[in-house]
Formats: sequence, C-alpha cells, structure tokens
Amino acid sequence: MEIQKQWFKDWFNSPYYHLLYDNRDNAEAATFIDKLLNYLRPTANATMLDVACGTGRHSSYLASKGYTVTGIDLSIRSINIAQKLENDHLSFYQHDMRLPFRVNYFDFVFNFFTSFGYFDTERENENALRTMRNALKPGGCLVLDYLNSPYVEANLVPFEVKEKGEVVFDIAREVNDGKFQKQINILDRSRLYRTTFTENVSAFTLHDFQEMFAHQGLQITDIFGDYHFNSYDEQHSPRLIIIATKQ
Repeated sequence: MEIQKQWFKDWFNSPYYHLLYDNRDNAEAATFIDKLLNYLRPTANATMLDVACGTGRHSSYLASKGYTVTGIDLSIRSINIAQKLENDHLSFYQHDMRLPFRVNYFDFVFNFFTSFGYFDTERENENALRTMRNALKPGGCLVLDYLNSPYVEANLVPFEVKEKGEVVFDIAREVNDGKFQKQINILDRSRLYRTTFTENVSAFTLHDFQEMFAHQGLQITDIFGDYHFNSYDEQHSPRLIIIATKQ
C-alpha cells in the first residue's frame, strides 16, 4: 500500500472519514466514561484535556458531568463541529498534539479511541506523549486508550466493503513493517468520483508503551483490556487502556 506522509491531515478532514465512522456508538462511549469516572473519582472541579478529541463526543459527555473540559484536534472540520457544543465547562481548539499545549495545567489528560501512533518517526510519537505529560499537573493522571495490537493482528479482516448511501468503501487491511495499514478505496456514485485514503497506525505493544511512558516520567498504575475494565490479556483483549500518573 502506498502511504501518504501525514495521511491523517487529509483523511481526518475529509467528509468521507466522518461518513465511514458515523456509526460510532455514543452509548458505548458514555458507558465507558461512566466506568472511567467511577474508577478515577475526580474532584468536582477537576480540569480535563481530551487530546485528539474528534467531534467532541467524549469531551461533551465529560463536561455534562460538571468538569471543566478542553478538547484539541488537528482536524478543523472536526473542531468546527465540536465547537457547536461549547459552553462554560467546554472549549475546543484546533491544535497539533505534537506541539505543547499548556503546562502543569490539567488534572487529567485523555487520549481515546486509538488517537495515537499515526506518525512517521519515533520523535513525533515522543513529542505527542510529551505534550500529554507536560499538560498534566504534577501527580496528574493520563488515560491512553489504544487498540491491542496482538489481538487486532490475530483477528484482522483483510477485505471488507461498506456502503453508506451513494458512497461505497472498499477496504483492505494488512500489517506491514510494524504498522496496521488500512487502504480505503472510495466510490461516490452521486458525484461519479473516486478517491483513496490509507490509514497507517503503529502496532505498538504494551512493552512499547511501557518504554515510552518510562522515558516521559509517567508511572503506569493500571492496565485494562476493554471498555468494561476487565483485566488486560495480550491474546484476548480488544483494547489496551493504560492509566498512568505524572511523576
């Protein structure tokens, strides 16, 4: 598969991205957030940063609980949608997570739904994780929710076709050079238009994250394997949810 550098810039800004993933389960997201808050027990005035917030579904739900929430995302299309949700407890900014965003400011930083591992170099991944770490107050908590690479590789669906109205998504998946690659060939019948995007996400393992977190001075305190907070199992867990504190 041919991979465009910084593929995420164009793909996450595309209306086809939002169409393909328009069925993401808000009820599941709310259930996960409820379980997470029950585990974390934030104080009533806690400040939270949602890194790579997308259109703001997690951020807005957190803010509805009374917390002060800030969401950042590189995609201006997503941020324009999210900003319609803003209120006294909730604000959104277009921002590249590889660049610093406030320092020693937030009680909690969240990175949900595999919104990491997009980048071409180790340094860029380090910069993104450093942004999250530096945004935390000393003793603050980071929650990073990633796919569980061994499970995903073992259960990879190589080919799939999805139709959304007049748009057909022809999807091919493979693992190549330590990356999960998803080529999405799009036919928009209403416009007689074809285009292709390719997602490219690092197949990071728990060991990789342990090394990255240690390098940033983040102490891992808990690891879960799904959105119901079951224990992590490398072969059977669909997710890798890491909870860490800033040293």
